[in-house]
Amino acid sequence: MQFFISANYETRAAAQLEWTAIPLPATDGSYNVSPPALHHSEFMIRTFAAVVFIALAFVPAKLNIETDLARQHLASGPLGLGLCERIGQSAFVAVLGGFRSVVADLLFIDAQAAWERTDWTHLLLRLRQATELQPRAIMFWDIAGWHMAWNASIAAQNDEARSPLARQRAGREYIELGRDFLRRGIANNPRKPQLYEALARLYRDRLHDHARAAENFFQASQLPGCAAYDERFSAYELSYCEGREREAYERLRALYLRGERERLPTLVARLRALEEKLNVPPSERVGQH
Repeated sequence: MQFFISANYETRAAAQLEWTAIPLPATDGSYNVSPPALHHSEFMIRTFAAVVFIALAFVPAKLNIETDLARQHLASGPLGLGLCERIGQSAFVAVLGGFRSVVADLLFIDAQAAWERTDWTHLLLRLRQATELQPRAIMFWDIAGWHMAWNASIAAQNDEARSPLARQRAGREYIELGRDFLRRGIANNPRKPQLYEALARLYRDRLHDHARAAENFFQASQLPGCAAYDERFSAYELSYCEGREREAYERLRALYLRGERERLPTLVARLRALEEKLNVPPSERVGQH
């Protein structure tokens, strides 16, 4: 089975996660992919059959694992009528039968199909359902935020059938939906740096809120498994915040003094810019001692 996104969490070596869409992004900026050659209904039937086969093969092990998770209080929470209303009766019955993660995976697959045909309403519904069922799945929250704040938002902003004001409003609403996914993901997974990083990128790239971007990159940098660049990116964002230049300068300077590994071109450039803005004496500037 081929998925249309890959996320490399371990080698996050650049400013953002490595997302790969197949084929290249669409010209309308929506980062969409071409529909598969199969008719959608046939594709979904085959996908469903494959997942059911896999589920039946691995149900015993899966149930044992989920039992262990429940004992450790890491399961996804109690089931109730509210959940039934949100995911539908058939899916709820499957969840009661111990297929919670399988149902979530199927919903997520259907969300991907909705993305392929740019059905943003259905995509939002499926992403909400999948994250409801598997709130510990970091990838679900991360991709949900990305779909809303980037793909759906950019598509809305480029929708020539709407007035400029309606485009702007719809684009902003999708960004807010993306932010909401990431905030709820963090609430369910407060010790996972990936979601803080994703929220920081949203603030930086979609809302241009440098202060909140700095805060979230810093939060990520304090958690186990964070990316090496999180602390540095936090200082970069802080350097663009009016009135906080001195704080940013001290943090960037401290990073610079750690050694050559931290003395990257962007860090040095931001330091030089702040030295000029703060009128740092030449004898106190980096590289002068």
